[in-house]
Amino acid sequence: MGILERWKITTTELDEIVSSSPSLRGFIFGYVSEYKVRKMWFSGEQIGGLHKANNHDRSRRGDLSFLYKGVEITVEVKSLQTHSIRRTDAGCSGKFQCDASDRREVTLPNGERFETTCLVVGEFDLIAVNLFEFEQEWHFAFAKNTDLPRSRFARYTPEQRQHILATLIDVSWPLKPPFAAEPFRLLDEIVREKRSSRGS
Repeated sequence: MGILERWKITTTELDEIVSSSPSLRGFIFGYVSEYKVRKMWFSGEQIGGLHKANNHDRSRRGDLSFLYKGVEITVEVKSLQTHSIRRTDAGCSGKFQCDASDRREVTLPNGERFETTCLVVGEFDLIAVNLFEFEQEWHFAFAKNTDLPRSRFARYTPEQRQHILATLIDVSWPLKPPFAAEPFRLLDEIVREKRSSRGS
């Protein structure tokens, strides 16, 4: 029995409920985005052990985790902010929020600890930005965590800003660096970097 049948509602009623509740729409759309990126890009034979991260585990970032060429990869999935979208003859541009849902303590490579909503460089491996709202098609922009822009917020010290990501990041269609339309070249780079860092 499907969920609509179990709840005794029609697709029209569900559409009305979601359309009249922007926060619910955003919540559902985030999960749809995760589902789509899994099905489109991370369901092949080269991907092993794919699973969703535990949303309540603050010690580990990433919405998805899997093995690629024997190396664990974590992926953070984000969506465009609808009100940020601009369309021109050259294409589309917009922004996406790239931060944690709440403040938590982070530790920098130098051992410094402080509270922030910013994500830390290296806290996950790959970002997948859902670009559906650009063209009403399921495109994603992929980038390595380490290639994303750093925070410029003045409340952080220069040392801190080197190690934390910007909370609002620009992305365009057609894509521009550091973003790519498919993830596998980036995954290969991540695998090489991880193996090199551990001397294997």
